[in-house]
Amino acid sequence: MLENIAQFVPVIRWQDVLDILIVAFLIYRIILLVKGTRAVQMAGGLAVVIVVYFVARQLELFTLHWLLGTVLNSIFILIIILFQDDIRRVLMQMGQTPFLKNRVKTFQALEEIAKAASMMSQTRTGALIVLEREVGLGDYIESGTYINAQVSAFLLCSIFEKGTPLHDGAVIIQEGRLSAAGCVLPLSNNPGISKRLGTRHRAAIGITEQSDAVSVVVSEETGGISVAIAGRITRDIDSGTLRRILHNAFASDKEEKKPWPWKRLV
Repeated sequence: MLENIAQFVPVIRWQDVLDILIVAFLIYRIILLVKGTRAVQMAGGLAVVIVVYFVARQLELFTLHWLLGTVLNSIFILIIILFQDDIRRVLMQMGQTPFLKNRVKTFQALEEIAKAASMMSQTRTGALIVLEREVGLGDYIESGTYINAQVSAFLLCSIFEKGTPLHDGAVIIQEGRLSAAGCVLPLSNNPGISKRLGTRHRAAIGITEQSDAVSVVVSEETGGISVAIAGRITRDIDSGTLRRILHNAFASDKEEKKPWPWKRLV
């Protein structure tokens, strides 16, 4: 009887297992790359078109079925056109040593942010810098002006210079690059926040309440540097402390993390 059953059960080779694991890994990496970006919305729209195509065939809506079929016949060209930026980013990352280069890029950005915060603190230039971690900030990036530039202290100081068009919004750092400026962030509704804190600080706290991002704030009134994470804010720190907090926040789980230097919590 077992021999009869074995005839109908396909033999799974080690190549089949390897094939499935590779495809699953590729799908997982693609999801991570597009998470929090507008590519997710476009993929959803494309999925709706495909569903309508099959529904139209079942309901015998011949004209609609023919029209959507014509579009879907060029599905690969359509995907390349819609997702050209994301495909370019995927191919660039495939050509890199992902973990090492991304970490180097991120930590270089942290150094530039700490330097910029120190410079703007001395001139009392108000600033709000948000650093994305695991949770995507694509919706907030779309509310601002897309830049996609290398992070540098001088660029950050120029963006937040008084009188410039983007100085009132937030800058979002994504994967070690300055993704967008002039971004609109949600304000915190926490009643425990000090009444002395203005909109910029409340936005810094608000974005960390809704994501795992890290926010750096420079006060326009006092020049004080603050950092917010997980809905809590540490105020009036120096650039050295800021640098340690940022490096600690982006250190891998395998690295030994230093104690969090909380000071003047809200």
